[in-house]
Amino acid sequence: MTVHAMISAESPVQLWGLSSRQRLERMLKKMNVVNWTDQPDTVPPGDTLLLLRGDYLYDERLIRGLLQKPGTVLRAGDKPVAAHVETGDAAGSLALLDGSKHAGEFPDFCFETPQSLGVNHQITLRKVDAPYLLPISPKNQRRLEQRLFSGSYKGVTDLVTKWLWPRPAQVVTRFCANNGITPNQVTSLSLVLVIIAGLLFYQGSFALGLLAAWGMTFLDTVDGKLARVTVNSSQFGNIFDHAIDLISPPLWYLVWGLGLSTWQPGIDLSLKSAFGLIFIGYIAGRIVEGIFKQFLESSGIFCWRPFDSYFRLITGRRNPNLILLSASLLVGRPDQGLLAVTIWTLISSIILVVRLLMGFCMHLTGTPLRSWLLDVDPATPNPSLTQRCFTNIARD
Repeated sequence: MTVHAMISAESPVQLWGLSSRQRLERMLKKMNVVNWTDQPDTVPPGDTLLLLRGDYLYDERLIRGLLQKPGTVLRAGDKPVAAHVETGDAAGSLALLDGSKHAGEFPDFCFETPQSLGVNHQITLRKVDAPYLLPISPKNQRRLEQRLFSGSYKGVTDLVTKWLWPRPAQVVTRFCANNGITPNQVTSLSLVLVIIAGLLFYQGSFALGLLAAWGMTFLDTVDGKLARVTVNSSQFGNIFDHAIDLISPPLWYLVWGLGLSTWQPGIDLSLKSAFGLIFIGYIAGRIVEGIFKQFLESSGIFCWRPFDSYFRLITGRRNPNLILLSASLLVGRPDQGLLAVTIWTLISSIILVVRLLMGFCMHLTGTPLRSWLLDVDPATPNPSLTQRCFTNIARD
């Protein structure tokens, strides 16, 4: 069975540089829906038709839900705006979407709302965010673009990405979208900054190196947001971006140490030993994350309990460690910065190992591990501080 797609009532309003048709085409291509038609009567019998009003902004989760349920109509309030139907029901469904027929005339259809069709928990973005279905108009263009941008952010991440970068990242993301700059081009520039930062650290030019390093972390935020708001992600881009994220931090610490003119940690620790401890701690932390996600809870260790989500804000990873290096330079002791990174990376990894062991203990007793985000109700009128911090409840 092949799914064919058709758009009606298209809106001229562009969101992040994309028309409603362009956005829907990119979204559906990711879901392997590539057959488009303007004539529903030409769709072969046995295939199905996905009908979408182009004057609405759809959460990707809603379209995925529709594709899984032929015979379903999606409503925004009382207004039908999308349907997935058999070819024989195409004409009636189009009349239903344009308002010339009423829901009562289709007793065999299943009518869904965003709340009943979509899921609130987004595993890949590590957050709870109710699915949206919003009308597109010139009046609410900026609000919709803001909704798309805020929806592109991870809920559980480090404190710099979460609280420092969003506003400037939105400005730069808009510039890129308006000027046809792709996410992979942004990632390529961040790779250049990785190399520049490393060379400057090696030469002992720590201040300039930190400027390049912080610039790279900022662009690392921009490329992901740009990919999501323009629906322009790819497998290559994902691998490219994550490879840079994975490899650059330990290499930076190495060349930072090589660029030191003196090493006076104040404890009996050689520079070589510091490198070894950083690498061991860094790799151990990554392995723990992978084991937890593979065998215990698919959302990941940082989404298990609120403690873990708060700990992710300061875990010994790139951005928190760059704060330590920056602070050490401000007080004129870059060697102490590397020592601080060594200690905090080890402490972070030990905490992660302990949490992994606790998870396996619960698993062995038959207690299922469950992300605390799964129990969050996006409609709660009085969200807790933790819910406001790690979900989109208070933003919309």
